[in-house]
Amino acid sequence: MASLFSEKRTDQRFDVNLSILFTELPLLERPAAAAAAGFTAVELWWPWIETPTPDQAELDALKKALDEAGTQLVGLNFYAGQLPGPDRGAVSVPGEESDRFRANIDVAADFAASVGCKALNALYGNRVDGVDPAVQDQLALENLVLAARAADRVGAILLIETLNKPESPLYPLVSAPAGVGVVDKVNAATGLGNAKFLLDLYHLSMNGEDLVEVIEKYADKTGHVQIADNPGRGAPGTGGLDLADLLDRLKKAGYDGWVGLEYKPGDRPSASAFEWLPAPLRAAGA
Repeated sequence: MASLFSEKRTDQRFDVNLSILFTELPLLERPAAAAAAGFTAVELWWPWIETPTPDQAELDALKKALDEAGTQLVGLNFYAGQLPGPDRGAVSVPGEESDRFRANIDVAADFAASVGCKALNALYGNRVDGVDPAVQDQLALENLVLAARAADRVGAILLIETLNKPESPLYPLVSAPAGVGVVDKVNAATGLGNAKFLLDLYHLSMNGEDLVEVIEKYADKTGHVQIADNPGRGAPGTGGLDLADLLDRLKKAGYDGWVGLEYKPGDRPSASAFEWLPAPLRAAGA
């Protein structure tokens, strides 16, 4: 696959999502694998899907793996239920899942602080049969306020993400305006201003949104960007999205944050899924 970016382009900061790439390896081996592929920054979904409160030894082991690989963690999800799997977050899900999210808030925030991670993503959660959506939305706001305060305590931002309806039919935030609307509500409730939009170009394209318009409207409220091509959620260049142009537009609109590579490697080792990005552009200062 030909490179999509000139080697002279040094104005974008890329990181690898280790929950979708390098998953052929055990968790603790993935930071070193990303480093071997030339990357210095990574992001993660919550790695312990069975528990919001892993033993400290597990947290320490992940920190050690990141440190020894020389990789900076730049994004981390709060506990989000079975992900990968049927769940799409816990903040709006009443009962045990909401309790798990709350138990996770300080654990995730403190781990982020220990590794210098400045962005924490809280997935909203699916709609639940028999529960009034308004009740779920009120619970979500309460939990997101707690998460925003915890993120602020460790000098981080709180991210709110839009997903896509075809793949996440029970997830209510399936447009950029819906995601940004929650961001605005959280900021109004806390007064902190540290809630930001996670702009995922793949999800938005799957929803049929005008990506140029979304960038123009919401770049100033965006705290993190993720990319994959469409169709297929593969590497840039495997589908029809002009990701180089879209990232240029984000840059021109004032976004200078991280771009997370959150795509499937396809039927090949993850280390072979980066031909589109020249090696000199993979390493980035935090």
